[in-house]
Amino acid sequence: MLRFRAALCLLLAATISALAWPASAQSYPTQTITFQVAFAAGGIADVVARLVGQKLSERLGHTVVVENRGGAGGNLAAKAVSGAALDGHTILATTTSLAVNETATKNKGFSAEDLRAIAIVAFSPDVLAIHPSNPAKDLREFVQNGKAKSFTYGSAGVGTGPHIGAEYFFREVAKVQALHVPFTGGAPAVAAAVGNHVDALVLTLPTVVPSITQRLLRGIGLASATRNSAVPDVPTYGEMGFPNIYSGSWVGFFAPAKTSDAVVAKLNAEINAIMQEPEAQQKLKTIGFDVMIKGVAETSGYFKSEIATWGKMTRASGYSSD
Repeated sequence: MLRFRAALCLLLAATISALAWPASAQSYPTQTITFQVAFAAGGIADVVARLVGQKLSERLGHTVVVENRGGAGGNLAAKAVSGAALDGHTILATTTSLAVNETATKNKGFSAEDLRAIAIVAFSPDVLAIHPSNPAKDLREFVQNGKAKSFTYGSAGVGTGPHIGAEYFFREVAKVQALHVPFTGGAPAVAAAVGNHVDALVLTLPTVVPSITQRLLRGIGLASATRNSAVPDVPTYGEMGFPNIYSGSWVGFFAPAKTSDAVVAKLNAEINAIMQEPEAQQKLKTIGFDVMIKGVAETSGYFKSEIATWGKMTRASGYSSD
């Protein structure tokens, strides 16, 4: 009988402990949540962070402040959040750059292992666009013309996802000589392409959608498996004879690595619930994003696979930064 009582007590204690473990999530948040956005206002990370931040504030009953902390290709904000308090009140909002930089950028002062993926919520492919006056009728012809004569292409900076993805495609797949012309952001890169100052443009789709829909630029290739509803007439690379070309940007939220499972799970659930709202889905779909809804474990696995994928493309492109 004593043994039975002892065993019962142990079982009861274990049950209470298991129920009490996520208590940190029950009281979370206890103060203002800050989203540290790794890029400037108006960029894709900022747009998604503000959408999520507003709705998360309504759901949790606490203010969510969005702070833009651009710099160093997204590394400035990532480093700051990696060393933040482990209470879940300081969150990184960033893009694929976090996975790219793990291989592309040395001496960041932090590692991807110093951060924990909460939710990766939206993806949009990179698009290759040209001026309407370009004689190439499609991507096949554009590449063929490039074999006879080198050309220039613009993107928003050096070492970004679109830059690495474009270098990989041009060098490893198409086997053409392309001179990269980096710009300080998406807007000046688009302006240069619209002005016909570069032969092509490679950027993540949302930045280019208005110029394509207004026929100021002509999209000739999407680096994704399927077409995008924001620009339904633009074919994928695969449709043009270049299968398995992947390059694009997701937007995700990250916390310091040792943030509790309970807080991460709560944030993941809340953010996924926001992404399931028709209003949020329509807003993102209109500008060229596909919504992604993944649990904590799936999000973590996806992020690790992205580091590997971008590492392969980065090494193949020959890019490295100190």
